[in-house]
Amino acid sequence: MSAFRKRGSVLVVLYYVWSVHVLFGYNVSREEQYDLSLNRKWTIQNSNGSLSLPADVPGCVHSALLKQGFIKDLYFRFNDVAYRWIALDNWTYTTTFSASTELRAKQRVQLVFEGVDTVASISLNGVVVGKTDNMFRRYDFSVGQLLREGQNVVKVNLLSPVVYASERSRAHSSYRVPPDCPPPVQKGECHVNFIRKAQSSFSWDWGPSFPTTGLWKGVHLEAFDVLRLIHLSTVPVYNSSLSQWVVKVEVLVDAVEETKVEFNLSLMEMSTEQSFTVLFPSGQSKNTLSLHVSTSNPVKLWWPSGHGEQHSYHLSVRGTMLEGAAILRTDTQVYFRTVELVQEPIAGSPGLSFYFRVNKKPIFLKGSNWIPAHALQDLVSPADVRNLLQSSVDANMNALRVWGGGVYEQDLFYSLCDEMGIMIWQDFMFACAMYPTDPDFIETVREEVGQQVRRLKSHPSVIVWSGNNENEAALATDWFGIPVAQQPRYHRDYVTLYVDNIRAVVQKEDGSRPFLVSSPTNGAESQQEGWVAHDPYDAHYGDTHYYSYSHDCWDWTALPRTRFASEYGFQSWPSFSTLQKVSVSEDWSYGSNFSSHRQHHQTGNQQILQQAGLHYQLPDSADPLKRYKDTLYITQVMQAQCVKVQTEFYRRSQSEVIEGKGHTMGALYWQLNDIWQGPSWSSIEFGGKWKMLHYFAKDFFSPVLPVGFEDQGNLVVYAVSDLSHDLHLRTVVSVYEWSSLDPVCTVASGLVLVEGGSAEVIHKQPITALLAGCGGGSCTRLTCLLTFHLEDVNSQQGPINHLFLSSPKNAQGMLRPNISAEVQQDETGRYTVALKSSAVAAFVWLDVGDVPGRFSTNGFLMTTRNRTVTFNPWGPTSSQQLTRALTVTSLRDVY
Repeated sequence: MSAFRKRGSVLVVLYYVWSVHVLFGYNVSREEQYDLSLNRKWTIQNSNGSLSLPADVPGCVHSALLKQGFIKDLYFRFNDVAYRWIALDNWTYTTTFSASTELRAKQRVQLVFEGVDTVASISLNGVVVGKTDNMFRRYDFSVGQLLREGQNVVKVNLLSPVVYASERSRAHSSYRVPPDCPPPVQKGECHVNFIRKAQSSFSWDWGPSFPTTGLWKGVHLEAFDVLRLIHLSTVPVYNSSLSQWVVKVEVLVDAVEETKVEFNLSLMEMSTEQSFTVLFPSGQSKNTLSLHVSTSNPVKLWWPSGHGEQHSYHLSVRGTMLEGAAILRTDTQVYFRTVELVQEPIAGSPGLSFYFRVNKKPIFLKGSNWIPAHALQDLVSPADVRNLLQSSVDANMNALRVWGGGVYEQDLFYSLCDEMGIMIWQDFMFACAMYPTDPDFIETVREEVGQQVRRLKSHPSVIVWSGNNENEAALATDWFGIPVAQQPRYHRDYVTLYVDNIRAVVQKEDGSRPFLVSSPTNGAESQQEGWVAHDPYDAHYGDTHYYSYSHDCWDWTALPRTRFASEYGFQSWPSFSTLQKVSVSEDWSYGSNFSSHRQHHQTGNQQILQQAGLHYQLPDSADPLKRYKDTLYITQVMQAQCVKVQTEFYRRSQSEVIEGKGHTMGALYWQLNDIWQGPSWSSIEFGGKWKMLHYFAKDFFSPVLPVGFEDQGNLVVYAVSDLSHDLHLRTVVSVYEWSSLDPVCTVASGLVLVEGGSAEVIHKQPITALLAGCGGGSCTRLTCLLTFHLEDVNSQQGPINHLFLSSPKNAQGMLRPNISAEVQQDETGRYTVALKSSAVAAFVWLDVGDVPGRFSTNGFLMTTRNRTVTFNPWGPTSSQQLTRALTVTSLRDVY
């Protein structure tokens, strides 16, 4: 997504080791490790001392000011601009702790910061122990000699990220590193490419500028006499020549002196156990142990959601000194799966394929793009993460792309993706910019990448690394107006950063999954062209980002028949109940200052209505509040239908090549979630409420899907199947008049073989012939519409789909449906909404305001007199509350 084109002593310690959930149990012995947490209340102070207040660690200055009442809701109205001063100041975090005799007696004591945001000088008892310059790194500082009896004082002096970035930019005087600033519509800060923090924190076209400062991850002391385990990772690799799995167990340790350790690795469920003797030199070192899995039992594999189970195995790791003293015990989960990115010639097509093969099975990736769930990462709760990921799976998604302008997500995110079967396309955190290649910048980036790869490579959900978001495209198509004579310099910098350093570090740390230098990219072809392709959007190669807001989104012929669609989408506004929390009544019009302020995409509000106006009557109520609410609704109708058309096009293109293009094997729309309450490309609003698009996604990502469209006057219906087995399917097409709930006629095709993992044409018929032979020929394109579904010999397969034969704004006979709704709670405790309609109703939308939860379906076409929808609440509610809150809107109700 571009911001510029569109945008004490212990016996047992529970310890979180740099990313992997592990349980450490230390025996009572002289080798035991102490871990003293400094996650607590600290004190923060601004540069002139006028503000001093308690602050939680982990946390940030903004959240501390918020919790202590110094500022109000950051997202309320225009507060993103009003609170700009916070990021322009320097801040100091201070805490004290008592160092016991036992702690001070340890051979080594390390002060560990899991995450500092961002540029800081750290001191203990008045002595500077180190500096930080990268939000995405863990920092360890040796402090044993500085500890004293009684109270010890830790200070973290943080510089303004905005001022620091500006100063770094000015210091880089030999040549410009664009872009300097975001577009004015984003109301952001400048030179974010000069600081290693979340690039979107200085603003983006879907979010505010809140350049956070603080200790955003944990702080603790690690004390030991022999060695400490810094990190453990497990990467299963399949040896095809031996037909055997090997688990690569990597241990990164810090030893006081040369130490010999006897390791015992055990996968008891697989009858596998091995011992290793490792000699660790003094200091930090890494060793990889290869555990050969017994072939006596078949290995149960990890599969993406919809393709199988997410099996895991318990790995036990024990380390003892040669004299028998235990120095570490850890247990973790191991998942077995293979992944390949297949780029090979395709018969009848120039270029190369681009698809992922998991456990030797080609997988069509269905999903979206993930952005930071809040501008303040410490306010992203585990429940928030789980809800968003569960919403993804519930919408039949199997993949998400963690976009490169945010953060490497928290450990829980990846663990839940492992459990849920969500594949992750993992960007490194570089987006929509050129970057400096000064030695200190390269050095911190290399450490960042190494740490993050070590942290994440044990997760089977991570299937591909990608170096950046859109920077190849920015360079190739000259987003920043770089003079031709200077372009080779930027090309060299690009290769230096992403190939010579990031790619090199990734390949050293992890050879088990593919690496792409950018997205979009031509992949192998980009590499052949020196890593920057002449046209990174070439549909014959790699992945594509495609946006077009002025062209009619229903016109599928203008869409790129790409190998893989990793970004595409349209904006909409969130629901009124979501906006109401951060606005006042004077803001509740589409032309208000608030509506303009919240829109960070140039001319975005106008583009939304222009696109909607191509096919729908725009709201015209005389009541300003109703007109505003109806406008919010129509933006979601437009977005849902537009993304539906595009996604269905990509899904039906997976098995064919037309004019040399096709074999599309991925559809990841932009974007899944929101960072605040405002207009964006998201399908889930800030707070977790599903937009209409997300309900549509549940259908258009269905494992079995009928896709219907018009091609040169013909109705063409494809059957799309993600299943592993073949089906015999027929199409059932029903013709309805807008004015009647009784079908004019129904036509069924013969059974057609649809192979698993394919898209097949299953029905083709001239629309004029269909209408002429239906109900005495009374139907026209203006008076009638089509629904269709798939059946095998026993039952319906997949959802019912629809095709409008004309724009709804031109439809004749469309009546107000006068839909009534009755909320009940059945004997199982489920809440149901019984709907009754007097006419065909398009885009029927049920909304219960602030009541958290979701419906079983929404935004649907109602062609029956009665329909029952269930509501799944996310908290306590009642039939009475739902009845009071419920509103039902259809397309004909807004004009």
